Amino acid sequence: MWRLFQGKRQSLKLQFLLPDSRDSFTRQFRATVYRFDMKILVVDDEEDVKSLFEQKFRKEIRSAQFEFSFAFSGEQALAFLADHPSEVVMILSDINMPGMSGIELLKTIRKDFPAAPPQVMMITAYGDSNNHDQAMQLGADDFLTKPVNFVELKEKLLKSL
Repeated sequence: MWRLFQGKRQSLKLQFLLPDSRDSFTRQFRATVYRFDMKILVVDDEEDVKSLFEQKFRKEIRSAQFEFSFAFSGEQALAFLADHPSEVVMILSDINMPGMSGIELLKTIRKDFPAAPPQVMMITAYGDSNNHDQAMQLGADDFLTKPVNFVELKEKLLKSL
């Protein structure tokens, strides 16, 4: 999949082997290389969260500060993490989801991904102390309540870079 982002230009040298020949030639190309400062996985059963995050962080996405991926269940998040080991730096997870809850997801992440543990920020519509205390005891790095204050979230993400 290709994505269009602004990036830094670097020179590349590519060697081409000609078919049915031992000859080759080398060309120098200018290429745009994209390095994201932070890869973030957002886990929420509400699919409209994707467009909301893409809208609120469009400047950071275009400048390649943040790259967002989305999972709409805890199970999808674990599959994504298994397919992309050590790529995700931050996980933003809803707590109350059908199937695997955010708390169960957090437990599994802390148990199954110890080598390169991503930071996990829990997000919930319920600001009760039970959810907060349980998430923090299981190793959550931060906790936010819905509706998400995107200015505050952006500040926290930028501090994590």
